[in-house]
Amino acid sequence: MRARERYSQLTSGRNQFLDTAVECSRLTLPYLIQEDLTSRPNFQKLITPWQSVGAKSVVNLAAKLMLALLPPQTSFFKLQVRDDKLGVEFPKEIRSELDLSFSKMERMVMDYINASSDRVVVHQALKHLIVSGNALIFMGKDGLKHFPLNRFVVSRDGNGNVCEIVTKELISRRALGVDLPQALPNSPGDDGYKTGSDDTDVEVYTYVRMDESSGRWVWHQEAFDLILPKSRSTAPKNTSPWLVLRFNTVDGEDYGRGRVEEFLGDLRSLEGLSQATVEGAAAAAKVVFLVSPSSTTKPKTIADAGNGAIVQGRPDDVGVIQVGKTADFRTAAEQIQHIEKRIYDAFMVLQVRQSERTTAEEVRLTQMELEQQLGGLFSLLTVEFLIPYLDRTLHILQRNKEIPKIPKDVVRPQIVAGVNALGRGQDQQSLVQFIQTISQTMGPEVMMKFLDPSEYLKRLAAAQGIDILNLVKTEEQMAQETQQQQQQMQQAEMLKQAGQFANSPMADPSKNPAVAEQLMQQQQNASQTIPPEEGGEETPTEG
Repeated sequence: MRARERYSQLTSGRNQFLDTAVECSRLTLPYLIQEDLTSRPNFQKLITPWQSVGAKSVVNLAAKLMLALLPPQTSFFKLQVRDDKLGVEFPKEIRSELDLSFSKMERMVMDYINASSDRVVVHQALKHLIVSGNALIFMGKDGLKHFPLNRFVVSRDGNGNVCEIVTKELISRRALGVDLPQALPNSPGDDGYKTGSDDTDVEVYTYVRMDESSGRWVWHQEAFDLILPKSRSTAPKNTSPWLVLRFNTVDGEDYGRGRVEEFLGDLRSLEGLSQATVEGAAAAAKVVFLVSPSSTTKPKTIADAGNGAIVQGRPDDVGVIQVGKTADFRTAAEQIQHIEKRIYDAFMVLQVRQSERTTAEEVRLTQMELEQQLGGLFSLLTVEFLIPYLDRTLHILQRNKEIPKIPKDVVRPQIVAGVNALGRGQDQQSLVQFIQTISQTMGPEVMMKFLDPSEYLKRLAAAQGIDILNLVKTEEQMAQETQQQQQQMQQAEMLKQAGQFANSPMADPSKNPAVAEQLMQQQQNASQTIPPEEGGEETPTEG
């Protein structure tokens, strides 16, 4: 089946989700999601919502998710040896050494991610996830590429696994660089396309499916129902570059549902109340003077009069219209505050009270509460984004020989972002707390008796992701330094004893014959040595 035909078939199942996504986008970020257009849209003036609560909430939640999934300063994963392999293929004593090696490899992977533009694309995809509930990311050679909901369709099996993906792009003929069928300028062709000059956009479809015979992902690109040359490609099942993301899942549905859809009622109410309040306030602020029709005061006289002017007339003939809707405005304002609070709580907008009594503990507890509310979402994003993203990144780096090959049956990558763990900070905290508990309960002497300080330093460095090369002394260096210190202490003791002996009467030759005899022997040995000639070597004389 052609890609264009398959895209048209799957579009019917996507229309309802796309319509809801467009409405959610209009209440939050109008530029984010558009309808499925057949031509490249020109600049259009978008209708700005009457409130900014929706936009602020989406941007805030996307930023929090970005920091939780891909933290900028720490690694979101860790490599560790499987426990069942320790003691079998690897000695248990080298676990800390392996952790340090893995920590270095993790930094190499994070340096690769930080040098790329992945975070920008992921942040854009997260905003689409929040608003529409769906996003598609392609991990190509030139980096990540994001497809909004109006540019792709997907088909899943009964277990929710992706079976097919079809994307739709608008690319100019000149950019394709391929000879395509020509038709009359700007006239519909037999296949429904519009063809014409080289600047005319061409609908390019990418058809991705799972090949059951080979167990690999295969895809190609089509234009005018013709497969473009050099567009075929494959990928292993577990390292697919196509990442189909969902925010919330419903059993049996091919597409996800966004966070905005869950609170669409509050956003609609807030939009209506905000519009009514703004328009009512504008009407209340308008000043209109009324002049009695039977009065001697003329309206033109009042209109032309300047500030402080003196005119003829009666004060009773002139009145001012006042909108007596203050109570109604107060009711609307209170309802707006209630709705805003519910939306801010739902989208994790942290509002710290600006007062002197606001403590750091209060802020910490608030952050912990927000972390707990994001638990279910992190679980889904871990399965559908972090794990495939990490597997694909490791596959690319190993293929390019930028990192050593990792044996999958021995080493297992573990996600430590989000709620799954607080990263290495949790490992560090647990290790430090363990040491403190032993020291407080048993004493420092007992702790030093049973614990290995070098092993503790290695594990602490691995928990923090610190390279200890040339930072922490090795066991050989420590042994050499200990030996040198012992030798220096021995020499110092000998010098001390020699000094004490020199000051004693036993060191006087006149009083000690043994000392006198030793001095005479030293003088005889010195007289037997002839000084060397100038420019020659020193040679001993025969006795």
